[in-house]
Amino acid sequence: MFTGIVEEMGQVEGIQRGRQSAVLTIRAQTVLEGTRIGDSIAVNGVCLTVTSLAADRFTADVMHETLDRSSLAQLKRGGAVNLERAMPANGRFGGHIVAGHIDGTGRVMEVRKDDNAIWYTIQATPQVLRYIVEKGSIAVDGISLTVARVEADRFAISAIPHTVAQTVLRDRKAGDLVNLETDIIGKYVEKLLMPAPEPQAAGGITLDFLARHGF
Repeated sequence: MFTGIVEEMGQVEGIQRGRQSAVLTIRAQTVLEGTRIGDSIAVNGVCLTVTSLAADRFTADVMHETLDRSSLAQLKRGGAVNLERAMPANGRFGGHIVAGHIDGTGRVMEVRKDDNAIWYTIQATPQVLRYIVEKGSIAVDGISLTVARVEADRFAISAIPHTVAQTVLRDRKAGDLVNLETDIIGKYVEKLLMPAPEPQAAGGITLDFLARHGF
């Protein structure tokens, strides 16, 4: 589990692309402290497993499913990425519950300055927008942010200059894809409130079947 508080920006040092997968090599410092092979690090909000370590870098495998559902497929060598280690049991909960499992991508529609705030308007699919609520939490490229506005096909967040300067938000512009993870609590609540399917009797005989046949 993560909190959406980015610890540092790393740099993509290498991308080894396979037929439908990839291996990322990322240069970093802070997130390597205490990290071991097999640990989890969120890269632009995507939970990846560390497969090898060096003094100033780590590697992680990226599966086909992850490439399809996130913006990691568009990473380029030399690009910056948000990095966060998994939250320790005795750590501070600075953001919100972030699983590192991306719900989908959004596209930046507008970046606008407003006094000391910077607004990002992001277009998203209906499947993602259904879980986004005004004043709720959302992770954008792994950054815990508060939703300021929700519209039919987009939402907006307002970030302070410090957050922008310390994350990849500084590089985001209109047209860019970003990883989106909605608040996990809403998804669990929806699942629990959905009616369970009516169990069928052995052999496919149901109450409806019996009624239709005069029983």
